[in-house]
Amino acid sequence: MILGIIPARGGSKGIPRKNIKPIAGKPLIAWTIEAAAKSKLMDRFVVSTEDDEIAAVARQYGAEVVKRPLALAGDDASTVDVLKNVAEQIPCDTVVLLQVTSPIRKDNLIDECIKEFQQKGFDSLATGFICKYVEYGKNTLRRQDIKGFFYDDGNVSVAKASFIKQGDRFGNKLGYKVISRPENIDIDDEFDMWMAEKILLEKKY
Repeated sequence: MILGIIPARGGSKGIPRKNIKPIAGKPLIAWTIEAAAKSKLMDRFVVSTEDDEIAAVARQYGAEVVKRPLALAGDDASTVDVLKNVAEQIPCDTVVLLQVTSPIRKDNLIDECIKEFQQKGFDSLATGFICKYVEYGKNTLRRQDIKGFFYDDGNVSVAKASFIKQGDRFGNKLGYKVISRPENIDIDDEFDMWMAEKILLEKKY
């Protein structure tokens, strides 16, 4: 079974109550729930949260909710521990991580990631972009000559549940899926929220 997991804790520091903050006419979490609901390949998806208000909003938009232990709701809780907690409760072969802070997804992005993950036999696959940032004073190359590295943007991640249950998000054979610049947006602060809203309001995604 392919299981989608949407982590959504209540204790955001950068933007208080970020996961249910309104953006482009609906709570932030609603964008990810609606994207998950459009997937034809995921068999089931759930929201993992310890927060009653977030749970209520998630259910309002049609999501199933799995109660997260308070021990996994603090600043030091790792994403893989949250995924492991859900995967140990719901039998699955594949876990699809969908971050609330990445609200911009074209309609078929999730299924494209799952298909590529399956067809190429990856242990895990993540969306992202080629980052060419170099520390000031450490680079003498032109930007076009910098090889760069793949940066995981947090939009969609797919992994074998067997690795997740071992506390390993990645496995050995990694897949990298470069996606569009708007889809790379990961909301950490108010500027990110403003920029994401502008794109969502243009209805290009």
